[in-house]
Amino acid sequence: MQNIFPTLTYRDADAAIAWLQRVFGFTEHAVHRGEDGQVVHAELAWRGDLVMLGVARDEPRPSALYLVVDDADGAHSRAVEAGARITRPLTDTDYGSRDFSVEDPEGNTWHLGTYRPA
Repeated sequence: MQNIFPTLTYRDADAAIAWLQRVFGFTEHAVHRGEDGQVVHAELAWRGDLVMLGVARDEPRPSALYLVVDDADGAHSRAVEAGARITRPLTDTDYGSRDFSVEDPEGNTWHLGTYRPA
């Protein structure tokens, strides 16, 4: 059972949802809209866990998240093919991970790697 939910805010939550689906394969779990049609709360699923997001009430602050992947090379290829901006190339680390980083359109950093914390 997940007890910690990363939460992000975006200027354009609809564009962020579309980007996360295209680049990483997230799926919509729930999307709630306000009277103005803006996303006030969304939950996106990825490998059994959820990330929450919505439109920023104030200026959004960049965050960083780490996604555990089984195949870093495949995830990297998907990100490149989807046009994601790679900020750290695919690398083998000293602690046994193969990972890379991308930046989403609003400045959040997404680290993807094979390292799974114990």
